[in-house]
Amino acid sequence: MDFKHPFISNFRLAIYYVLIWLLFIAGSVLLKWLAYGFDPGMAVIEAFALPFTFGIIGASIWYVIRYSTLENYSPGRIIISHLIAATIIVFIWMYLGVVIIKLLHPYPEQWIDNNLASNIFTGYILYLTFVIFFYAVNYYQGFKEKLRNEGKLKSLVKEAELHALKSQINPHFLFNSLNSISSLTMTDPAKAQEMVINLSSLMRYSLKHDQIDKVPFSEELNNNKLYLHIEKVRFGTKLNPVFNIEKECMEALIPNMILQPLYENAIKYGVYEATEPVDIITTATLKDNALEIVITNNYDPNSISKKGEGIGLRNIRDRLQIIYNNPMLMKVEDNKKEFKVTLAIPQK
Repeated sequence: MDFKHPFISNFRLAIYYVLIWLLFIAGSVLLKWLAYGFDPGMAVIEAFALPFTFGIIGASIWYVIRYSTLENYSPGRIIISHLIAATIIVFIWMYLGVVIIKLLHPYPEQWIDNNLASNIFTGYILYLTFVIFFYAVNYYQGFKEKLRNEGKLKSLVKEAELHALKSQINPHFLFNSLNSISSLTMTDPAKAQEMVINLSSLMRYSLKHDQIDKVPFSEELNNNKLYLHIEKVRFGTKLNPVFNIEKECMEALIPNMILQPLYENAIKYGVYEATEPVDIITTATLKDNALEIVITNNYDPNSISKKGEGIGLRNIRDRLQIIYNNPMLMKVEDNKKEFKVTLAIPQK
């Protein structure tokens, strides 16, 4: 628990406290002078002896409420603590007030006899006022600290979720690529070597950024063209990538590695079982402050589909939820001849 006084940790609050207390003292002086006909000098002396000194002593009440909380003590014990603290503070306050009055007031004995009881009662009322004020400050500070801790927790959870997604995505495309290389090591070593070099560049890109990082669309596009080039070595003319990209889309920001699972999905369910060429068409446009990316591939509905868990598509939806707090930024359509995925990446 942090027991630092709020006037130390919050300079603005200290300034407000001083200003409000000065206004209270000024109001007390004016009231005695104008309403009750006190001599201005005597009104100032009494204000200095009582409100001014309580303004200084009352700041210590903060430590009473911080050390006497419901988390640590019963309500009865807290009330007793405040009664003891109030008695001590009022006693100290009245002692200092009397000393100042005796030093500066022209009729000290008369003032003490006429005002002692009412001022003691006023001291307890002021103590109660300070307790309410500091409890409000304590509650506000606790609320702010709770919000900060929740924000840190959400950030840690988000980072953990993103790393979990990354641990699923990276091995997924790595295993596919290694299978492609393996099939060429005996039949075409030169192409296998080329694929190893390209795979190295691809992996370097995937490790370059965190999963929350956003990169220019042009960078993400070039990386996926490299991936498609790796797969085209394996599938040859069966794989036909087509790109229809508007020029103004190139500088748009997009979460890195978010497109790769879509191309993997198109190859796994479209190209892998196909006997005819399969077009993987990528279209990108800017619409309403969003980068709209559409990836479409045709497939043979009569081919035997490879079973899978849909990890790639789920990861994309989860990442959109984490990064943009909106899982509906991805739309999937399947008419049994053509599979289409549309992403709408906000640009604000």
